[in-house]
Amino acid sequence: MNITMIGTGYVGLVSGICFSEFGFPVTCVDLDAGKIDALNQGELPIYEPGLERLMQENIERLSFTTDFDNAVSNADVVFIAVGTPSRRGDGEADLQYVHAAARQIARVMKPNTVIVLKSTVVVGTNAEVRDIIEQERPGVPFSLASNPEFLREGSAIEDFMRPDRVVVGVTDEHAKEVLQKLYRPLYLRDAPIVFTTPANAELIKYAANAFLAMKITFINEVADLCEKTGGDVQQVARAIGLDNRIGGKFLHAGPGFGGSCFPKDTRAFAATGRKYNAPQRLIETVSEINEARKIQMADKILQALGDQPSGKTVGVLGLAFKPNTDDMREAPSLTIIPILEKAGVQVKAHDPQAVEEATPHLPGTTMCETVDETIGNADVVVILTEWNVYRALDLNHVKKAMRGDTLVDLRNIYPASEPEAAGLRYLSIGR
Repeated sequence: MNITMIGTGYVGLVSGICFSEFGFPVTCVDLDAGKIDALNQGELPIYEPGLERLMQENIERLSFTTDFDNAVSNADVVFIAVGTPSRRGDGEADLQYVHAAARQIARVMKPNTVIVLKSTVVVGTNAEVRDIIEQERPGVPFSLASNPEFLREGSAIEDFMRPDRVVVGVTDEHAKEVLQKLYRPLYLRDAPIVFTTPANAELIKYAANAFLAMKITFINEVADLCEKTGGDVQQVARAIGLDNRIGGKFLHAGPGFGGSCFPKDTRAFAATGRKYNAPQRLIETVSEINEARKIQMADKILQALGDQPSGKTVGVLGLAFKPNTDDMREAPSLTIIPILEKAGVQVKAHDPQAVEEATPHLPGTTMCETVDETIGNADVVVILTEWNVYRALDLNHVKKAMRGDTLVDLRNIYPASEPEAAGLRYLSIGR
């Protein structure tokens, strides 16, 4: 089967390259000619560990083009993997790119094409896409499926190849058979494939992300209580996570969640609840708390600087919203650093991958090539993203390089005894 992937963003590119690893010929389409030119030169527009190697290993089955019509007309399966950003004002998912792709596909698709929605879309979108295609090409048979992604940035290849589950929403047997063939390599690895309705598939995606965001927000609030009562959030999280009903993942206190999924998906899920008069009050509160959390962390840093933060220097280690990615979308750093700078603080920052992406968003920040440059003469050093390179700092060297003596660890990557033994004043989360 020939696969065409519409969109070469994070989801489309990772999915397309992984399908080529399964042995399928894959054509990736994007309207951005510069991005396609770079891909044809072997250059990826995103950083994802292992993805460049996988692309090179399967390059004979991969093609990248801006020729939408040719790519779709020769495809047996067309995935829509375009962005669905938050709509201004109401927080709902902006579906204009999904609708536009559906119209273009309808005009050139061959009969019996299977169209698969891979983009994260609110419940009811598959029905809207079906109506659009039927209006554009009345009488032409096609199948439509919903196949939401559950890829974590930084470990996306592993998530695709060894998923907890694959969710597929279908209404006809042809689509089901085609998706079974596409995912057969996973079936042979005993990965659960859940076939359901398109509406259920849409709801599963949002409900899953909302629940995980809720776990993060919960443990962040527990961390605040630990700080006030002498508790240790890491010990609390580990103990409650040993309960199989709870689980230990996403129980790591920090500066709030960011990235391309959780912030926009929680907003969209809450907006959907309001739309259907079924308010998702827990999730609405999660979004509010998470935004406040980032401001709270900026205040924590300012307090560490003392009564007169203006004119002092902070060295920030980590800019991306999480390690192993260069994604800056809704990263806590984009809220925290401007608050510091507004207070007159000079900020120097380092990130192993995200400096180029971060620079346009943080024009007042001095971007550093090395950790040493970042911590040199800093009054306070802040660990904002838990990259492995920051887990093995020579803390004695950090103390000597700094002007001040305070290390603010917003990811709890060190036991308190280690920085304190180096003479550092150590401030962490929930301990």
